[in-house]
Amino acid sequence: MDISADHVRVALFTLIAFVVSVSVHEFGHAFVADRLGDRIPRLQGRLTLSPMAHVDLIGTIAVPLIGALSGFPLIAWGKPVQTNPANYTNRFSKTTGHMMVAAAGPFMNLVLAVIASVVIVVLGKAGVLSPDLMKTLIGYLVLLNLMLLFFNLIPLGPLDGAAVLEGLLPKSMYRIAELNRKYGMLILLMLFFAPQLGVPGLNFVLRPAYFVADRWIELLNRMVSA
Repeated sequence: MDISADHVRVALFTLIAFVVSVSVHEFGHAFVADRLGDRIPRLQGRLTLSPMAHVDLIGTIAVPLIGALSGFPLIAWGKPVQTNPANYTNRFSKTTGHMMVAAAGPFMNLVLAVIASVVIVVLGKAGVLSPDLMKTLIGYLVLLNLMLLFFNLIPLGPLDGAAVLEGLLPKSMYRIAELNRKYGMLILLMLFFAPQLGVPGLNFVLRPAYFVADRWIELLNRMVSA
């Protein structure tokens, strides 16, 4: 594998953006769990935006670097937030509380994408950002966080979307959630490697995400140039 200076630069930008995005994502889980009454994330030091509390050396550092340098995207992850639904407030059912904690991570990626978009538009209209720098920021912050938002909401275990789905299902369909926890990871891996066999996979599932991201970026460009 021939690694050029451009490959290294892209890999470093990808890593920095991913570390920031993962930290915001995991903080969202920890914050909502704490607000629901579970003090485990607080005691473990997860109620912070500091990457040091959320980075997993393999999942957040090594895997994204390998994926960026090889050009083959890999499934990466941060350090999971440990939480116990039994500690949640009685205002919500345990399943609903678990769903709220799970949804908080992707929601924070949406918040970061919105904040980054506002900053890009303001600085772009002020002439502070060059077109190349604006394109870089859009790609490494806005686009990445939109992809993380949609990817994590795929209703397959162990993704956040599985807990969201479980919280929305009636009790009569609990068996579906149980099977999802058992086989969700296998299905996710099959979707990930399906394109290598010429079968539509994860890219097909994420088509709505690509559509939204394209429209979002078009809107940003129009707002900056208006």
